[in-house]
Amino acid sequence: MYCDSCGTPIETGRGYCSKCGKAIVGTQPVAIVNRVAQHAQILGILWIAYSALTVLIGCMMLFFFQHFVPTILRYQPPQQQGPPPEVIFGMIRPFLHFLAILLFAKGIAGILAGIGLLQRAGWARTLTLIIGVISLLSFPFGTALGIYSLWVLMSPGAEAEFHPA
Repeated sequence: MYCDSCGTPIETGRGYCSKCGKAIVGTQPVAIVNRVAQHAQILGILWIAYSALTVLIGCMMLFFFQHFVPTILRYQPPQQQGPPPEVIFGMIRPFLHFLAILLFAKGIAGILAGIGLLQRAGWARTLTLIIGVISLLSFPFGTALGIYSLWVLMSPGAEAEFHPA
């Protein structure tokens, strides 16, 4: 180590410079911030928030398709032409229920992935990558979160962060 005032080499353990007498302040250890760890924390929180909203939307869809739509379709306007609404909705109702259940399941998987990311679980990286790729289709928030997930979890050092030696 050298004196920052006069440049003289300083012996280890000395508290002052022997030439100019300036007090030597020891070097502070620099904390190395792991970029992947920092972003994984943020990513976990975002996945929990986004997936909680997805679960809520899935539950609302299930409730709406199960209870309100059949009630609405019971109303028969006079002189209606074509097939009755019950027939049309009866054909698409199973598809809408399936879609709502998929949305609900994706939300639950996202919440589990977010919790796993916060705990740095090894399985969470894989689950988040899968859910992130699926979420790329959910424009705009799912797309943004999917891209961010891929950027964080596919970067160098990400596997080491989730699978320590």
